[in-house]
Amino acid sequence: MTEGNFVDYVKINIYSGNGGKGSAHFRREKYITKGGPDGGDGGRGGHIIFVTDKSLWTLYHFKFKKHFKCGHGGDGSGSRSTGADGEDVIIRVPIGTVIKDFKTNNIIHETIEDGEEKIILKGGKGGLGNWNFRSSTNQAPRYAQPGIKGEEKQLVLELKLLADVGLVGFPNVGKSTLLKTLTSAKPKIGNYEFTTLKPNLGIVEYRDFKSFVIADIPGIIEGASEGRGLGHYFLRHIERNSVLLFLLSSESDDIVKQYEVLLNELKKYNPELLDKQRLIAISKSDLLDEKQRSKIKKNISNKIIDVPFEFISSVSNIGLIQIKDLMWKVLNEDI
Repeated sequence: MTEGNFVDYVKINIYSGNGGKGSAHFRREKYITKGGPDGGDGGRGGHIIFVTDKSLWTLYHFKFKKHFKCGHGGDGSGSRSTGADGEDVIIRVPIGTVIKDFKTNNIIHETIEDGEEKIILKGGKGGLGNWNFRSSTNQAPRYAQPGIKGEEKQLVLELKLLADVGLVGFPNVGKSTLLKTLTSAKPKIGNYEFTTLKPNLGIVEYRDFKSFVIADIPGIIEGASEGRGLGHYFLRHIERNSVLLFLLSSESDDIVKQYEVLLNELKKYNPELLDKQRLIAISKSDLLDEKQRSKIKKNISNKIIDVPFEFISSVSNIGLIQIKDLMWKVLNEDI
């Protein structure tokens, strides 16, 4: 999938159908000149229904279609015939889609399981025919209800990636290179900040034909939780990862400070992210000599408690087997 095809944020307009009118009809036959009321009810308007579809990976199919209108309910008629219901509109979205009201920003629904259906906007109710209003004191009501009008709403759809492991780090620390090395994914790679503008997914093949999914999230900068840089456009993708792999560059003057800044941005965006299992990978470790490696190892061990770490180099293939083993262990065991 190319970066341009990955769409994770769209605005759409939805319109449910109007309810049909009730009928004010009276029974008239050859030998029945004064039959009673027999007007049928109007049909309901069409619903907007969202269906979760695991075969979809992005919101790209909304790129060229942003308006969805349902059919209107049919009018009632004589012989107590009810009008036809308006045609529903089915909107398919990937697992992990958050549906929000654009005006209030309130979450309406979040898709979790494949095949689940949710009526997001109900069609208008059909009006009652005059048959419903007959009584002992009013045996020939000459009125019926009009149908209730449908609603319209503007929605925001946001996709949160579902991955086993999410790569977290500053721009240009080697996340895309690591993803490319561990998987068959082909992310854009360059020696400058914000090379990755969209999340990339890759499948890591493990021993005995086992595998897990890893996501390269665009780089975090200080102030990202307030919207700086790419802000919320990528932070939301971290919410659905089981494990967070913090990629820290060995070229940094203070690796522990790197980690603390990243952790602080996650905490300000959503404190629940700190409950996820964390791992640390020191990237570009082929540039370190034994003395520098020992110093970094001691510094991390003293200041970052209970977070497993490995030294890696995607270019020299240093520590890649070990980091895969560590990710698999954390995903499948309590350590």
